[in-house]
Amino acid sequence: MALEMKVPSPGESITEVEIASWLVKDGDYVEKDQAIAEVDSDKATLELPAEASGIITLKAEEGDTVAVGDVVCIIDTDAKKPGGQDDETETYKKPGDESGGENAAPDLDKAKAKETEKKEKKEEPKKAEAEKQTPSKSSTPNQEQDKKTYATGSASPAAKKILDEKGMDSKDVKGSGRDGRITKEDAASATPSMGTPGKGSRGSERKKLSMLRRKVAERLVTAKNETAMLTTFNEVDMTAIFSLRNQYKEQFKEKHGVGLGFMSFFTMAVVRALDLFPDVNSMIDGDYMITYDFKDISIAVSGPKGLMVPVIRNAENLSFRGVEDEVKRLAIRARDGQITVDEMTGGTFTISNGGVFGSMLSTPIINPPQSAILGMHNIVDRAIVRDGGIVVAPIMYVALSYDHRIIDGRESVGFLVAVKEALESPEELLMNNDVKKALEL
Repeated sequence: MALEMKVPSPGESITEVEIASWLVKDGDYVEKDQAIAEVDSDKATLELPAEASGIITLKAEEGDTVAVGDVVCIIDTDAKKPGGQDDETETYKKPGDESGGENAAPDLDKAKAKETEKKEKKEEPKKAEAEKQTPSKSSTPNQEQDKKTYATGSASPAAKKILDEKGMDSKDVKGSGRDGRITKEDAASATPSMGTPGKGSRGSERKKLSMLRRKVAERLVTAKNETAMLTTFNEVDMTAIFSLRNQYKEQFKEKHGVGLGFMSFFTMAVVRALDLFPDVNSMIDGDYMITYDFKDISIAVSGPKGLMVPVIRNAENLSFRGVEDEVKRLAIRARDGQITVDEMTGGTFTISNGGVFGSMLSTPIINPPQSAILGMHNIVDRAIVRDGGIVVAPIMYVALSYDHRIIDGRESVGFLVAVKEALESPEELLMNNDVKKALEL
């Protein structure tokens, strides 16, 4: 029976996908539930499992865009799994084997062909040597001219070394020596021409963007063109967080099986700031503003297919442990390409950590239809003024990009200051002065 495999719907509002790669070849035998292809939607990359066992016939090529419900392959479920092929192949390859039957003749022909080929290869060097020793009939009148032409424009060993160091070719230099030979002085005074290609590789590669990458690009351009985006900056003294992590991270990891990272502190600080400035937790819908009483925090992570933004649902109900568990779970799923569309849909506010790549400062782009995004950056020891004196402290620059159409300067600056205050006084503002209870130790 021929089973037609159709493209399943990866999620609501998705009408087409792209065949990113086939994991099997046309004519392969596949097992039921075996991953046979990776398909890209505009939100995620998903694996397509075989619906039955049998011989597969591909009906779409890599890079093809197919609609949800289209047939992409056919599986012949009546076909049996091939077996014992290795033994048959080995028998077939032994020329002259009496048990080979009808296969023996083709094998003997192949053996003869190989023997003939070997003889021809042995005779080729002898022919070449004979031709080399035989004088050319036309070598008399033009031979001297050929030698002169060869000498013209050639470089002396010293000149060649200088030209190699400059990355220049001898044909680009005019020689002043005998018969146009390039001297050491010519090479020393030569200058490379502007725009002259060097000796390095100048190749290029043309590769189609995945559907996910094209959608990300489209959304970023839309955010820039359709929002009144503005960015405000501040700096955070991370001394208090460093102190808490150094004191409790081993205990925290031993009890909960997950590290105490910076993301939980930032998520908790954002949740607190969104309570104080609810306009930042809003979106524009035509002529209306929608404000949410829950905090679904999107976390921008880098996956093998590009930027992905999974969502931590109801972050306001989570503890430090809960946030760290979710961050780890979603990051692993994004890295392994297992993240689903539902896990990346929604979100009322985004946190992006460019600091893991060494970014000192940036202006993050809003993740539409959200109205704001917080950018974290690297932590660097800097000289700051504290209590009237100059001290060295671990400082992180933070940035808040926001849609000025619904978020005013008071809300945006106030929000970022609230985040700064919570991060600089976490024990008081995020842990209610009870660190062990907050960390569930």
